[in-house]
Amino acid sequence: MKFEHSKLFKDVQLSGIYTDSKTFADAIPIFSWQKVCDLYDIEQPQNLKTFVQSHFKFRPQPELEALPDLHNVSEYIDLLWERLLREPETQDSSSLLALPERYIVPGGRFNEIYYWDSYFTALGLMDVGRDDLVQNMLANFCFLIEKLGHVPNGNRSYYATRSQPPVTALMVDLLWDAKRADQVWLTTVTKALAREYEFWMSGSDSHLTDKNAYRRVVKMPCGGILNRYWDDEAAPRPESYKEDISDANALGEEQKLSFYRNIRAACESGWDFSSRWLENADDLSSIKTTAIVPVDLNGLMYFLERQLSRCYDALGVKSSRDSFQSKATSRTCLIEHYMWQPKSNWYYDYDLTQQRQTIVDSMAGFTPMFFQLTDNSKAQGMTERLMSKFAKPGGLVTTLSSTAQQWDSPNGWAPLQWFGIKGLLNYGFNAEASEVAQKWIDTVEENFTHTGCLLEKYNVVEPSKIAMGGEYIVQQGFGWTNGVVSRFYKLISCCNSPNL
Repeated sequence: MKFEHSKLFKDVQLSGIYTDSKTFADAIPIFSWQKVCDLYDIEQPQNLKTFVQSHFKFRPQPELEALPDLHNVSEYIDLLWERLLREPETQDSSSLLALPERYIVPGGRFNEIYYWDSYFTALGLMDVGRDDLVQNMLANFCFLIEKLGHVPNGNRSYYATRSQPPVTALMVDLLWDAKRADQVWLTTVTKALAREYEFWMSGSDSHLTDKNAYRRVVKMPCGGILNRYWDDEAAPRPESYKEDISDANALGEEQKLSFYRNIRAACESGWDFSSRWLENADDLSSIKTTAIVPVDLNGLMYFLERQLSRCYDALGVKSSRDSFQSKATSRTCLIEHYMWQPKSNWYYDYDLTQQRQTIVDSMAGFTPMFFQLTDNSKAQGMTERLMSKFAKPGGLVTTLSSTAQQWDSPNGWAPLQWFGIKGLLNYGFNAEASEVAQKWIDTVEENFTHTGCLLEKYNVVEPSKIAMGGEYIVQQGFGWTNGVVSRFYKLISCCNSPNL
């Protein structure tokens, strides 16, 4: 039995001993999980908190310790890299999955790798010459793919049933020029990418259900195949156990299972949570992530197909090269057909239930410019809309929907700043890219003068206010903010270069 299914786990999570359910999900038993659970069942202690404190310990969080006097954001980032660094470990009895190489964690409550975070963190590491760490992180991804068939949401056992936006191909791309001549490296990463592709495409060659969907694969009305987010388990999330039980309390049993699956799928998206996934933006229980075909996920799948084609070309396997190039071309056509909206000059997610585009304007709709799968004429209109609608005083807002969800307005997030600015650079809109990058830098620097740290997210509509929303308080550290800000400093200092 998994620890999260034990009576001890459920009792602790529902007791409210910890305000954040993730705290106990990450606890380290002094003995084994099973021994502690057996002891709990025998003793049936009256004081639950005392029992937990006697039998569990917690990992240190060096990034939250007192800092020396720092003069600017750059000094903070340089110091934080070492504090966010975790050494390889052997498997203990906690939920943490041991990894063979060093890695960077985001910080705060996130004391393990997060899959898509790692790419944005890597940008900053490479800018300070830490390519070795980026290679280590990619090696960990390859290890996880070989072991599990995919990179999980994070290296926790309770994350094993879901992934996150697939960025291993982007990590390979970062190291491509330096490493592609190494045949051992090339063979290793190609094998990993191919297996990750199989994970996302599982079921695409089999008979789909009446709903024309199987796990992460969706058959579109024309018969073409695209992807969606999913989770293989329909149960409360261990790291948000009490919250999920509470949110699903008023639902029927079948509705509860659907809610749990969809809430987990939203976590796989990295956008947990957003109006993108909700039938009613003010009601989390209306979540329907698995009914949405996301434009950004399919952009990532396009990039994965293109990267696999490039890998097989370098290995001299022409049949596989051509096959994946054909898949990438087909996916581009499907994205254009189902997700492009000429009246808005924007890309939208596709709702399987309604068989039409959604009405949520989000930064996901700009990612085709990041992946370079749109044309110059569309890029012009998209840029004008980005600058007039999404560019706010503090940077790029996540969606145009103002809700209580943290992946909506007024919040801005580092990964979407990078997707937006790199997309602008890809099509030659350098002045716009520099303008938006400077807005984000100004926001981060202004907040730094008050907080003394970098944060997970920012209010870009009113940059002087702390970003709100979500299941937990805003976290400090913070891996992907550090990485993207580092890259933007480089961009501003070389503002005329399109090669960032």
